[in-house]
Amino acid sequence: MARMRIVALAALVVLFAGYGLAADATDPGYSVIKTIKVGGEGSWDYCTVDPEGRRLYVSRATRVIVIDPDKGEVVGEVKDTPGVHGIAIAPKHRKGFTSNGKDSTVTIFDLKDLKEVARPKVGTGPDGILYDTATDRVFTFNGGGNDATALDAESGNVVGTVKLEGRPESGASDGKGTVFVNLVNKDEVVAFDAKELKVKGRWATGEGKGPTGMGMDAAKNRLFVSCRNEKMVIMDADKGKVIETLPIGKGTDYAAFDPERGLAFSSNRDGTLTIVGLEKDKYKVLANVKTQEGSKTMALDTKTHNVYLPAMKSRTEPETFAILVVGKK
Repeated sequence: MARMRIVALAALVVLFAGYGLAADATDPGYSVIKTIKVGGEGSWDYCTVDPEGRRLYVSRATRVIVIDPDKGEVVGEVKDTPGVHGIAIAPKHRKGFTSNGKDSTVTIFDLKDLKEVARPKVGTGPDGILYDTATDRVFTFNGGGNDATALDAESGNVVGTVKLEGRPESGASDGKGTVFVNLVNKDEVVAFDAKELKVKGRWATGEGKGPTGMGMDAAKNRLFVSCRNEKMVIMDADKGKVIETLPIGKGTDYAAFDPERGLAFSSNRDGTLTIVGLEKDKYKVLANVKTQEGSKTMALDTKTHNVYLPAMKSRTEPETFAILVVGKK
C-alpha cells in the first residue's frame, strides 16, 4: 500500500512538473535587465542594431548616437543628419545609411570611423529605411512623397523610385527580392519587386488601423504589422491574407521578429513591449513587458536576442535619456 502511495505521489509530481514546463514554454520570460545611460539633447525615432559589428545606432534629431551594447557605453556619433528617422546597415560594404527627413537626403557613412562619405538626394521626407540583401539596395520610405527611393548600396547612387500611392512608414524584406511596406494613411501593406521596382500586391490590414511597425518571419512567410489602434495584424506574405489579429499596447511605432526564437515584438508608447508567438499552431500574445512610457521604438539584436528601447522620463529632462535593455536574466 505504501509503495502504491509513493508511485501515485511520484506521478503527481511529474504531472505538475509538466504543467510547469508548459507555463514556461508560453511565457518568454523577458524583462528590463539593464539600462544604458546616454543623456544629451534631441528627440529620437528609430534605432538599429548591427549584430555582428556589435553597434547600436540611435537617431537623435540631428545626429546618430553610436553605442557599444555589450559594454553599455557611447562610442561615437554620426554628425549632421537633419531630421534623421532611421538607420540601415550594409555590412558587406562597411557602410551605414540614415534617412534625413528635413532635407530629404541619405547620409552614407563609414562604419569604422563614422564619417560621411556621400549624401544623395532622395524622395521627399524619408522616414523608414532598410537594406535588402537580395538586391544589395537600400530603400527609403518617403512620407512626404508617397513613394520609395532605391539606392545601390555599393555606389550610393539612386537607381529608381517606387510609387506607393500612400504614406509609407516602416517595412521588411523577405531576402528573396520582395520588399513590404506599411501605408499608414491607407491601412494597407504594399509588396513590391525590389529589382524591377514594381508593385506586386496591395493588401488591406483588416481590423488593424494606422499600420506603422513591421516584422517578418521569412521562413514561414508571415508579416507582423503593428497598428496604432492597438492591434497586431499577422498576414500571409504571399497573398496578403490576414491570419490573425491580436491586441497590443497603445501607441506602437515599431515591430520586429526574432527568427531563432520565433517571437514578434511591438514597442508601445504606453510603456509596454508586446510579445507574440505561436502556441499550439495559433498566434497568441505571450507577454506585455513593462518598459517606460514613451518608448515607442526599438531594435532587436538577433545575436543576443535582447531588445533595445530608447527612453526618457520627460522632454524637460534630457539627462534621463537612456536605452532600456529587455531580455532574459
